[in-house]
Amino acid sequence: MTETADQAADQQSAQHQSAHLPSADRMRGLLDAVMSIGHGLELPQVLHGIVEAAVTLTDAEYGALGIVGDGQTLSEFLPVGMSEELTARIGRTPCGRGILGELIHNPAPLRLTDLTRHPRSYGFPEHHPPMRTFLGVPVRVRNEVFGNLYLTEKRGGAAFDADDEAVLTTLSIAAGVAIDNARMYHESRRRERWLQALGEITRSLLSGTDADAALKLIAERAMEVADADSAVVVERDNQDGGHHGPTLSVPLQTADGARGALRLRRRAGRPPFDESEVKLISGFADQAAIALELAQHRAESEELTVLHDRDRIARDLHDLAIQRLFATGMTLQSATRLIDRPEAVERVGRAVDDLDTTIQIIRSTIFGLRTAGDGRGGGPSLRRGMAEAVQAATRTLGFAPALRIEGPADTDVPAELAEQILAVAAEALSNAARHAAARRVEVMLTVAERATLTVTDDGVGVGSAPRRGGLANMRSRAELHDGQLAVETPEGGGTRIVWSVPLPE
Repeated sequence: MTETADQAADQQSAQHQSAHLPSADRMRGLLDAVMSIGHGLELPQVLHGIVEAAVTLTDAEYGALGIVGDGQTLSEFLPVGMSEELTARIGRTPCGRGILGELIHNPAPLRLTDLTRHPRSYGFPEHHPPMRTFLGVPVRVRNEVFGNLYLTEKRGGAAFDADDEAVLTTLSIAAGVAIDNARMYHESRRRERWLQALGEITRSLLSGTDADAALKLIAERAMEVADADSAVVVERDNQDGGHHGPTLSVPLQTADGARGALRLRRRAGRPPFDESEVKLISGFADQAAIALELAQHRAESEELTVLHDRDRIARDLHDLAIQRLFATGMTLQSATRLIDRPEAVERVGRAVDDLDTTIQIIRSTIFGLRTAGDGRGGGPSLRRGMAEAVQAATRTLGFAPALRIEGPADTDVPAELAEQILAVAAEALSNAARHAAARRVEVMLTVAERATLTVTDDGVGVGSAPRRGGLANMRSRAELHDGQLAVETPEGGGTRIVWSVPLPE
């Protein structure tokens, strides 16, 4: 009897040891899995390693890690156990409804022998393999739910047991630590790239790189650092069409307000941009705004240099060329008293007239140099337009008309009215060239409470011919702005056209 009792005791001890051997093996496997995922630093590899370890340790056929995004839905779904071909046939990845959503709303371990009987079961899409047994646990990173581990179909037809749940729960804790480490490593690497990129951009701006090249560099480096699929700097933010995924748009703030935006996009299906990426890209947007301001200041400086050069040239022409020509003309005129031959006097007189015409041309050029760039905010200048109209008429008249402008023509005359004034000036000068046979034409624009354009010539006059064609057009332009047109004959003959309209209040 004692022998029998001893044999029974040995058999019971062997059974007890046999029952715990798998648990010991599983614990060694769990330790190996924890060590393996803990060594990883790249987040995608860490996440994939977690799912593979979970499948191996619980002897599951399928596993997945669902990452919880905004709005309590799955922003990413990383499956293991299905071929790429099968995944492609199934199509759209789960978004967090049904059983998967149960863990999102109630982050606690969930073990089911038949998931199809659960009240929140949503069913499977076409081509999806059948699944019954289920085990899921949340994965927390610093006390916040990062995602959930899902396992289905324990091999051999058995159900997941309490040991499986304990192992998976332990793995999820280690996974949270590994994910946190990988995210911190990823963040430090990204910030390092961000600092390197900002340094490159700063050196580019300080070296005088033009705005287009600087903005292109900013967009490229922002796309690389934020892992975006496209990036663009727009000086005026707009909403363009097309199907896109997550989009991040950061305003370009300057002293004058928002000048546009730095916009990054990812393909449809990729995760959205997070808060840390928004902060990083804001730094690139600040650099882009600096590039735009530097380009503007550089352009203004270059324009100011050109204007200074124009003013210097105009001053030299006035003080040197015109004075010399005028003195030469006076000398020739005084020399005619000493000439006995009439034909020589006539030649000298023609030379003096040519000098006067040359002086008028130079004065017109001086005026053009000094009025170029007077438009408001970089817009068209009425003064410059009048000078160009007079210069264009010089070719058809054979001489340069005199031009005088009084009053704030470039600030008080609206753009639409300025176009009318230029059209009337061109028409009046054309009429003088075609019909007046004039030797002198004077153009005067006065801007006060009214804009008044006066064109006077010493030609043959309009006579009693019907006022058609150009004069009728000028009158209709005046009436369009509640103004009037007057055609007069000054003392000594010729024609004076007075076109006058009130300025808007």
